[in-house]
Amino acid sequence: MIEASTFSGQKVALFGLGGSGLATARSLMAGRADLIAWDDNPAQVEAAGSAGITTGDLRDIDWTGLSALVLAPGVPLTHPKPHWTADLANMHGVEIIGDVEIFVRERRAHAPDCPFIAITGTNGKSTTTALIAHLIASSGRNAQLGGNIGTAVLTLEPPRDDRFYVVECSSYQIDLTPSIDPSAGLLLNLTPDHLDRHGSMQHYAEVKTRLVRQSDVAVVGVDDDWCRDIAERLTGEGKRVEPISQATRLRNGYFADGSRIFRAADGSVSEIADLAGIPTLRGQHNAQNAAAAIAACKTAGLSDEEIREGLSSFPGLKHRMQPVGRRDRVVFVNDSKATNAEAAAPALQSFEPIYWIAGGLPKEGGIASLEPYFPRIAKAYLIGEAAAEFAASIGERAPFEISGTLDRAVLNAARDAASDRSEMPAVLLSPACASFDQYRNFEVRGDAFVSLVSGLNDIEMLVDTPGKGDNDG
Repeated sequence: MIEASTFSGQKVALFGLGGSGLATARSLMAGRADLIAWDDNPAQVEAAGSAGITTGDLRDIDWTGLSALVLAPGVPLTHPKPHWTADLANMHGVEIIGDVEIFVRERRAHAPDCPFIAITGTNGKSTTTALIAHLIASSGRNAQLGGNIGTAVLTLEPPRDDRFYVVECSSYQIDLTPSIDPSAGLLLNLTPDHLDRHGSMQHYAEVKTRLVRQSDVAVVGVDDDWCRDIAERLTGEGKRVEPISQATRLRNGYFADGSRIFRAADGSVSEIADLAGIPTLRGQHNAQNAAAAIAACKTAGLSDEEIREGLSSFPGLKHRMQPVGRRDRVVFVNDSKATNAEAAAPALQSFEPIYWIAGGLPKEGGIASLEPYFPRIAKAYLIGEAAAEFAASIGERAPFEISGTLDRAVLNAARDAASDRSEMPAVLLSPACASFDQYRNFEVRGDAFVSLVSGLNDIEMLVDTPGKGDNDG
């Protein structure tokens, strides 16, 4: 755990006592902050009190002399309206921050030169984050992986010069990290998402830009208009920018040509790696993820050979285009993390023919943008609240059935795929939806898919079945 010594002796209020909130509270108390914590959920307040954390309703405290209000990232800061704690903090002139801000202050205080790679973007950031940490660890260096990827950043080991911090940052976390200053900041792409929390695409882009503007080296994808404009503006401001592209041969930066990743410098081009034959980096989107990871690792001092060796052993990211089982020629793929159409597109682009399990709680725009991939779909199995809407979108472009639930969809898709004579049919869970109509989160949905696949006859599992040796929950 990182002890938040930079807040020693200071009065701090904290709101949000979920997993990361509890970790933050423990960090502040270990650093000898004068902490009071609260949550709108009485059960979480009770659990925190039982764990020795000082609790109290923040409506009733004296805000005079507070150094900071620490918010959990899920708590609205500005849109659709500020949370009541944010209103109180603003009224009293109290700074509002999050756990990543505490981490960056601890790093500046204790090990300002240790590598700190921060990753953001609408899609692909978790895979890129996991890949960077894997490349660093496989090279024999000490990789500390955390942030939005699922490990609270303040539960990592304390900053030290020989520790490499790889931190995934959501837009919510960046919004609460005003002084974020990574040695390498990555912005992969920008498409409309979380606009209910940011009000507009412009504000969403401004929040994401902060991470790369305040980094020593800005690694920026240039395949969408928003990011291309950001890269040009940062270059104009004199920032060191490393562009990355999966679609364009760059004069300077890192780009993909098929499965091969190149570095260009003033028109001189050298090949860094070839992703062909690496199943966990399949698809053009992973070429961008790999290019970004390579750029980040080069700034951290890894050699080309260390990078190539690490790429070849990358195990992939759980719930993201993850091959989980095989039966004869049929591969079963868990892409539960694809919670919107843009996130589902890479998987639909990477397999054919596809027995597609889709649906859940629909997001704005539905699956209209996925229409170019419908010819790759042998059949769709539609579940959850989105089933009727998705059926209307697919229409006569591909066969479909309303399966309703995941268990029925897995059974029917496995049955139909078994009679397909193609080289490698894929039963693909890539919902293009949030999970909350039927599951607590996309991880639970993905684990349910893996469990259902493991129950099929004659299946060869490629991963541990949840609850049977899988410690990730």
